[in-house]
Amino acid sequence: MQRPLVLFDLDNTLVDRRGTLGDWAAQFTAGHGLGDEERAYVLDMVTERAYPSTFEAIRTRYRLPISAAELWHAYCTDISALVTCPAEVLDGLGELREAGWRVGVATNGAADIQRAKLRAAGIFERVDGAFVSEEAEARKPQRRHFALAAARCGAVLGDGGWMVGDNPVNDIGGGRSAGLRTIWVSGDRVWPLDGPGPDHTVSHVRAAIDLLLLHAADHERSTV
Repeated sequence: MQRPLVLFDLDNTLVDRRGTLGDWAAQFTAGHGLGDEERAYVLDMVTERAYPSTFEAIRTRYRLPISAAELWHAYCTDISALVTCPAEVLDGLGELREAGWRVGVATNGAADIQRAKLRAAGIFERVDGAFVSEEAEARKPQRRHFALAAARCGAVLGDGGWMVGDNPVNDIGGGRSAGLRTIWVSGDRVWPLDGPGPDHTVSHVRAAIDLLLLHAADHERSTV
């Protein structure tokens, strides 16, 4: 029997990107002697798009004496030290695989920082594959992104599957367009878009994992 596929978003789904970036911005501005008023600017910059070019802009603004490449390397190291994935979520990824699921990560971002977070948070060894948009210039919500993520797990989109994420456009809209069923991790938000919503809504990712485990169990019982 074909193993079902589920793809998870990384940032603000499996890991708390917002909280991690807030902690990092406080450390960065304090370490470089910048005032509290600059913390919001730095945080906004990395929240919008954290790439090496972001740190060239930060270096120029504050006339920092080190290169953008050094700032970027330090950022990757520091974020890796701060990022965590809850134990119950890590356990849940393992439970899904034990239940027969192909489990993958589909994330936008720079490959080095995203893969560093996957390793540091303990996610990498608990999934079948991960795809980061920079690796092939294919960003969510593009269908190609989901196809490449599925391929990393040994699956194809034509066999169906699920996408779990917090972003209504990139994760839910993109996943639906790729032919996947969707679970929106709402964080207790109200669905913000007109038109079709997700197949399911949960407040946090562990609830999505439990829903998938229940779905698999129900499917197994119905086929016995």
